[in-house]
Amino acid sequence: MADLLWDDVKCFFDPDLMGSLPDVRVPDASVEDWQAVLDLVAEKGWKCQYSEAGTVLPVLRAEAVLSRPAGAECPELRVRPAADVLAIFRFHTDDEIDFDVDLRELQGQDRLDVFCGFLREIGRRLGKPVLMEPEGDDGHPVIGFDVEADRVVVLADPLVR
Repeated sequence: MADLLWDDVKCFFDPDLMGSLPDVRVPDASVEDWQAVLDLVAEKGWKCQYSEAGTVLPVLRAEAVLSRPAGAECPELRVRPAADVLAIFRFHTDDEIDFDVDLRELQGQDRLDVFCGFLREIGRRLGKPVLMEPEGDDGHPVIGFDVEADRVVVLADPLVR
């Protein structure tokens, strides 16, 4: 059974309302949580590409990535949990896991199911919520993985948007 039904949440996946690249985050994270995500990507066999300053490199340990010198360009990890779904993780800080998704890739029930499955995998691995917010609207999640419910849930009123 699907975590969310497309008709109930499609407003949250409208690029005109949400911005095309909403923010997805895991608050209260640690270097160990970042490493757990890197391990999950490898274990699941999700296609990925790690880069620093535009140069593609092998995926490093989280501790090495997050200990880069001040002023260094932020590394990114591009992960494809499905062929047409891309998540771009940016290693801004060790206390929050942060990634973007492109809403244009997440249209319809099938893609929503892939996305919810991706959030669920991360949330279960970390035992922490995974929250999606409109682009640039920090602190107002609309959907997210709820640890206690063990599923992705609606966190905002769809009628308000």
